[in-house]
Amino acid sequence: MNRQTTLDGRVALVTGSAKRIGRTIVEHLHDAGARVAIHYRRSADEASALAAGLNADRPDSARCFGADLGNTAELTTLAESVLGWADRLDILVNNASSFYPTPIGGITEDDWNDLIDSNFKGPLFLSQACLPALRAARGTIVNIVDIHGQNPLRDHHVYSPAKAALGMLTRCLAKDLGPEVRVNGVAPGAILWPSEGEPTDGKARILDAIPLKRAGTPDDIAGCVLYLVSEGDYVNGQIIAVDGGRSAGW
Repeated sequence: MNRQTTLDGRVALVTGSAKRIGRTIVEHLHDAGARVAIHYRRSADEASALAAGLNADRPDSARCFGADLGNTAELTTLAESVLGWADRLDILVNNASSFYPTPIGGITEDDWNDLIDSNFKGPLFLSQACLPALRAARGTIVNIVDIHGQNPLRDHHVYSPAKAALGMLTRCLAKDLGPEVRVNGVAPGAILWPSEGEPTDGKARILDAIPLKRAGTPDDIAGCVLYLVSEGDYVNGQIIAVDGGRSAGW
């Protein structure tokens, strides 16, 4: 079998990776041997602390890069900066995401721009900016989608369609970029509650709908990403739900 069980010598860029799920993805890829580019928008302090810890383990194995995913010029600069640091790019994980409800009747253009930029526009244009390097490395893209990109989440009239678009983009890229670049998606279920909190009764209702009757962890998502970039040589154009079986029945 031609499986790469180590990421030694590989370089990964993970967007929105200063904290939460993105941070865990970075840690897993780094543990497997990759050098990691930590993208952030507002979380500069968290990104710097993460990079410092990783570099203490392996010098110059991590670096921070700031960019606004809604600004296509900054995305081009981001790709160029990562290449200037590492001289190659093997893995792109489009993880960064804004998430909040937008009930119909109160949606603003700012809501639209923010949610579309982080969940669809950014991944599209960053993938395009990174494509020459990914092709040269015969690399891979992993998009962090959402189970609610397939089945709508109440009052999320921009977020769910944006994730649906990211899911379709994943399939489009997989179809067009092979054989040089593989593209897949990971669709989390209940992994981390929103930072502003979820009502207790809402959490109980969600957990009751999951066959495994529990939430997952960021490690579950990061482990799936690691599989896709290190061992899933013949997996392409797939969106893997990591949700405890929640989307199996709805």
